[in-house]
Amino acid sequence: MAAVSGRIAVIGAGTMGNGIAQTFAVNGYEVTLVEVEDRFLKKGMSRIEKSLAKFVEKGKLGEDEGAKALARIHGTLSLADAKDAALVVEAIVEDAQVKKKVFGELDGLMSKDAILATNTSSISITELAAATGREEKVIGMHFMNPVPLMKLVEIVRGVGTGDETFGVIRETAEKLGKTPVEVNDYPGFVSNRVLMPMINEAVYALMEGVATEEAIDTVMKLGMNHPMGPLALADLIGLDVCLSIMEVLYEGFSDSKYRPCPLLRKMVKSGRLGRKTGRGFYSYS
Repeated sequence: MAAVSGRIAVIGAGTMGNGIAQTFAVNGYEVTLVEVEDRFLKKGMSRIEKSLAKFVEKGKLGEDEGAKALARIHGTLSLADAKDAALVVEAIVEDAQVKKKVFGELDGLMSKDAILATNTSSISITELAAATGREEKVIGMHFMNPVPLMKLVEIVRGVGTGDETFGVIRETAEKLGKTPVEVNDYPGFVSNRVLMPMINEAVYALMEGVATEEAIDTVMKLGMNHPMGPLALADLIGLDVCLSIMEVLYEGFSDSKYRPCPLLRKMVKSGRLGRKTGRGFYSYS
């Protein structure tokens, strides 16, 4: 099975979307990067430019390679500009209804052979595929943050995902220098089904006064050999994203062990979402 050839479209230029676009572009793909507002698109392109500059500075990319990768990314505010892509990777807000709307629109725009992938952290691939008329061509392609550095890609099969589609996406992930791991369509897949309850429990420990933020993170770093503590990691991911995933797990399994911590809800309501807002469990200048 061959990797995808031809243009790639990435829907969403946020933290994950701009990293996905950069990764494809560095590996020789022409990329259409779609956003809903110009300010989001400019911010995403700026982050890509800065990220590529760091790779060049560290000698991981030649200066010419970095410039060529940036030139392969074409920003747009029109979803219709994705119509000629062989593969679309959706990386928008973690909201099933919003994603289904976009998948329905893409289904009407794209050629019948195009593959529709989603970078969702937890939402059902089967549910998103039901918004289209091509369930065999819909698949999860869950990258890890930061995308240009992290090797793992969870490839998630929906109920109707075809073997050919899976094979193409597996080969594409390998072409990007990633390690694909096949998982089936259950809430949170593997990564977030294991990770998010740990983060949620760390927030409970903080709320209950078991220890400070720094102490909780130090225990997990030095005691469990984690590279980053769970509260610092939550800030990196985004507390709103963590809450959304916990809600998907709670609803999907109807099990109280997945109940989002009240402090996590409070933090999100207060707008303290982590690094992206400058304040979460920690402050960022």
